[in-house]
Amino acid sequence: MRWDELFADLEAQLEAGIGAEERESDAEEERLRLGRRSLRDRVAAMGEGRTPVRIRLLDGEVIELAPRTVGRDWIAGDIPGGAQAILPLHAVAALLPAPGQVGADGGPPTGVLTDRLGLPFVLRDLARRRRPVQLRLRHGSTAGTIDRVGRDHLDLAVHAVDDPRRASAVARIEVLALTELLLVRVD
Repeated sequence: MRWDELFADLEAQLEAGIGAEERESDAEEERLRLGRRSLRDRVAAMGEGRTPVRIRLLDGEVIELAPRTVGRDWIAGDIPGGAQAILPLHAVAALLPAPGQVGADGGPPTGVLTDRLGLPFVLRDLARRRRPVQLRLRHGSTAGTIDRVGRDHLDLAVHAVDDPRRASAVARIEVLALTELLLVRVD
């Protein structure tokens, strides 16, 4: 009889030890998974289904953006007022999630083309389409049409957004570092 109790006790201890090891292993896997997540992944998860995400920019301004497309270093989406915007990820100071967004754990599908497209590519497309833009910079803002985009800068023909880009409407050309860019608004 005592042998039965001894073996039952040993079996229970073994099962408890195996269960604890499995729980620890699962916890470690979760810590590693979370450690690999980027800010880009968090924004995409919070905005899944085009849910607006509150974002504080480096200049302290808080915006709401409903993500549509997530690129390598940018997010495009809708902002209040019916406009669209491109947000460089380097412009994000903080995410301000709603209670339901804190644990959002989705994320962008991997292996899609936009994962490899950088901010200069998207800006070149706006330049090619000759779309007037409003640019929020670290120190101020400006508006006009993007003429050219380099690897780390763009040429902006500054003019009123309501006017088409014509030589007579252009006040000046500004060469802007992409690192100064906080938000590109396209109406």
